[in-house]
Amino acid sequence: MGHHHHHHHHVDPDAGDRRMYGAIGVNFALTIAQIVGGILSGSLALIADALHNLSDAVSLVIAFAARKIARRPADAQMTFGYGRAEVVAALINYTTLILLAFYLVYEAVERFFDPSQANGWMIVIIAGIALVVDLVTAALTYAMSMSSVNIRAAFLHNLADALGSVAVIVAGVAILVFGWWWVDPLVTLMIAGYILWMGFAEIGEVIRILMQASPPGLDSEEIVESLQGVDGVASVHHAHLWQMEEHHPAMEAHVVVVEGRWAEADAIKARIKVMLSEKFGVGHSTLELECARHACRDPKVIGHA
Repeated sequence: MGHHHHHHHHVDPDAGDRRMYGAIGVNFALTIAQIVGGILSGSLALIADALHNLSDAVSLVIAFAARKIARRPADAQMTFGYGRAEVVAALINYTTLILLAFYLVYEAVERFFDPSQANGWMIVIIAGIALVVDLVTAALTYAMSMSSVNIRAAFLHNLADALGSVAVIVAGVAILVFGWWWVDPLVTLMIAGYILWMGFAEIGEVIRILMQASPPGLDSEEIVESLQGVDGVASVHHAHLWQMEEHHPAMEAHVVVVEGRWAEADAIKARIKVMLSEKFGVGHSTLELECARHACRDPKVIGHA
């Protein structure tokens, strides 16, 4: 019961793998073309887009490896399973993305003080090809990004890169038509700014999962209050609410049974588990029942003392 809301996970993993293979291949090929084109044309914005694209390719490799690892079942070493591999991969991807953006800011500021001419036509042509590849890659990973923080990180890499390609095309046109060389480092700053905004906005959720924070949308105090309202429950303490993976909230708690109703302990526990699953979507719960006479003394309601 209560697991119906997870059904969107069960997509064909092999089809997803084939999409990832394709996305990784075209991104590596594009990165090489952009770096060569950026050096030949003298465009920092094109090189910035290439570096971002390289991070796309690497992020897809990491995301792909994490997907493979996450499918492994729990064992004696990893008793919770390997699902968090995807969360760790997302953290690595966002961190590298943020560091890359700071590097681009540094390079762009230097270029303002030491301007160099760039070949507008080459910039426009290579950035145009890059835009097509970015959009194809984004399309390949979009469906999977809906159900995975890991794939979403890779998808957002690509979306940002598509916008970067548009900005580079604008810079190339400005150089061709008006001879505005300063547009190139300006566009680089814009790409870097967008990467920073996106990276900092998304990394919070990943850190929350790794820090075992309560899942977004679930209020631990509200859940404890609901538990205490279950028939036969005197009080609840030592409650912990977290998520092992992106879509799997879990809870553990000590539950004090009303005095004189210990014979109903199993039925009370069953009622709690049904309520947790149906009302809050918490499919995994570990409950330690205590009789009222031997309950913990002065316990903390949330967490351990």
